[in-house]
Amino acid sequence: MAKKILLAVDINNEETSKAPLAAALDLAHEDSVLHVICVVPDFGLPQVSGFFPEGYEKKMLDAYGDALAGWVKAHVPGHLTCKAHVAHGTIYVEVVKAADKLDVDVIVIGSHRPALSDYLLGPNAARVVRHARQSVYVARS
Repeated sequence: MAKKILLAVDINNEETSKAPLAAALDLAHEDSVLHVICVVPDFGLPQVSGFFPEGYEKKMLDAYGDALAGWVKAHVPGHLTCKAHVAHGTIYVEVVKAADKLDVDVIVIGSHRPALSDYLLGPNAARVVRHARQSVYVARS
C-alpha cells in the first residue's frame, strides 16, 4: 500500500483509464492521497500556436481542469483524499515532473497493447518507466 499515489489519466478516453484507476484504488488505503494528473499536450512548435486565438491555451487548460474535476467526482470514492492536477506539455515529461514535485511513492499509468511503431518510438508508459525515480505500476487497458 502506498501513501502518495500519482494516477495519470486521459479524460478523453474513458476506456483507457479503467484499469489504471482500479490499480490505483487497490494500492490506496484510508490514509493515502491520490493525485490524479491529466496532461494536455502542447502545440510542439511555437509556429503552430500562432494559428490559435489569443488566450486559447488558458481556456483549454481551464476546460481540462473542469473536466478532470468531474472525472474525479464520478470515479474516485469520496472517502479517499484526492487532488486533481492538469499539466501542459509532453505527457511523459509532465508525469515524471509531477511525481517528483508531489513526492509520490508510486506512479500508476495505463498502457495499450503496443503497435509496431510503439516498439520503435516507445509509448508514454515506457518512457515514464525509464525516467521516473519512483516505482511505476503499468496497468494494461
